[in-house]
Amino acid sequence: MNKLRLLPLVALSCLVAAQAHAGWQDTLNNLMKSDSKEGKILSGATQVLSSSQEMTYQTECTVGESLALDSMQRFGKPVQNEALQKYVNLVGNAVARNSRRSTIPYRFVVLDSPVQNAFAAPGGIVFISRGLLDVLDNEAELAGVLAHEVGHVAEKHALKSIRRAQFLQGASAITAATMKGSKGQQFESMVGDLQNTLFDKGLDQGMEYEADQAALETTYRTGYDPGALVSVLQKLKKQEATAAKNGSWFSTHPPLDERIARLSAQLAKYPSAGSVKLPARFAKYVKPAKGGKASK
Repeated sequence: MNKLRLLPLVALSCLVAAQAHAGWQDTLNNLMKSDSKEGKILSGATQVLSSSQEMTYQTECTVGESLALDSMQRFGKPVQNEALQKYVNLVGNAVARNSRRSTIPYRFVVLDSPVQNAFAAPGGIVFISRGLLDVLDNEAELAGVLAHEVGHVAEKHALKSIRRAQFLQGASAITAATMKGSKGQQFESMVGDLQNTLFDKGLDQGMEYEADQAALETTYRTGYDPGALVSVLQKLKKQEATAAKNGSWFSTHPPLDERIARLSAQLAKYPSAGSVKLPARFAKYVKPAKGGKASK
């Protein structure tokens, strides 16, 4: 794998260090230009984004990093295990390179949360919880989960949700100078609304099915067992009756039975011969991280 595609965890530490919104105000000021296309859109030159393509990658990152900070306050900080974080980034970037949007950098973060969840912020920041990681048994399953979230980023599902809900209507240009008072509150409200959509209400079911299909294709192209995501969903189905629902994959995604049925119907198109699961390598990095014994 081309290691240049793997963002260093130093970038993540910058996010973790920002304990208050004052930290991202400087980031916003550096990212945004007053005469840029996104600045004109956010300043009210147009009331809403006419399509997700109108938002540049810099603007997407601005929204995504703000959402990421709020998400870590809600779901917990990253697991303090550098080897585990690097491993998940290697697997994540492997599938990202084979996704429909392989030209942007991705960051993958394991959060110290028991809630079984994974989610993606705009700009390519992908989170998976310790709770969901504990459900998995091999690298192919991890790849399937991460590929699903990469699919959301690739299709810009969160940005489409912003456009549909008109979250950006009447907002001002995003700079440190204008992120004070009512304008700052307006941006915080937009991020809060998006957070509610992603982590409580959930995206449209059609978007979730689209991300499932993208995960199937991406894991197959990367060389992993294409049925790995189906395996993950089947495991979650067995735990559904007793698992915590609020803020988890159970509450923010379509019914598991429907997802399993849709994916299973497509598996014949993706022969598993020659694909890998890699349980031993997964155990080497993940099982010790949670205090268990590395199984072969």
